[in-house]
Amino acid sequence: MIRIEQDPWAQMVEHARAVYPNECCGAMLGTSSNGTKLVTSAMRLENAHQGSQAARYELRAEDLLKADAEARKRKLDVIGIYHSHPDCDAYFSETDLKNSCPWYSFVVLSIKQGEFDHANSWLPDADQTSAAKEELEYGE
Repeated sequence: MIRIEQDPWAQMVEHARAVYPNECCGAMLGTSSNGTKLVTSAMRLENAHQGSQAARYELRAEDLLKADAEARKRKLDVIGIYHSHPDCDAYFSETDLKNSCPWYSFVVLSIKQGEFDHANSWLPDADQTSAAKEELEYGE
């Protein structure tokens, strides 16, 4: 299960709305205890995809390293990655799965006509062949 506090949730939704109709991406920082992940901070990252950003996002390794360093500085962990899906549902695509990491949660925000619609969280398996839906709670 992953819980996202109100402030980071609001930042994630605002980020997704601000870059619409493109995909946003970022890191979620927080803690993990007894099977529950708590996101206490959201960190915007640049969508580095060179093609159309309306259908894809890409993270640079150096940006993930910066997120990890920031998390450690705050005595937190990188809990996962978030990104948006403009004008479609919050599913985990084949591209998302192929580029995933099994130790992160992946929160997908559906942004329809520039407004937040719904979100889902996904946990990819170690082989990156499937992803299970993770229980998600978020502040509104």
